Amino acid sequence: MSAHFAPPIHPGEILREEYLIPLGLKPYTLAKKLHVPRTRIERLVAEQTPVTPDTALRLAKFFDTTAQFWMNMQAAYDLQTIEGALRDAIDDIETFEPNNPGEARRVA
Repeated sequence: MSAHFAPPIHPGEILREEYLIPLGLKPYTLAKKLHVPRTRIERLVAEQTPVTPDTALRLAKFFDTTAQFWMNMQAAYDLQTIEGALRDAIDDIETFEPNNPGEARRVA
């Protein structure tokens, strides 16, 4: 596993700091334009809920990005967040080392 020195960045922080604030948009206004409940965007920018595929598609359309952009941020956040909690359990797992080169290609 890799070492992380900075805390994970929630996609809601990116949405708030890089999109809403510079554009002068309020969560309510964005929610209305995305046709979603205002609480969905309010909770996202408050970093209380994750970006869902549905929200990612809507954000991508509105901000002319990709849904993958938003989902990648969420996945990175999720992995980095849980990495510390699972560190001991993951460290206990042995790395597979094949006895010969052909063994790595076999499927059990």
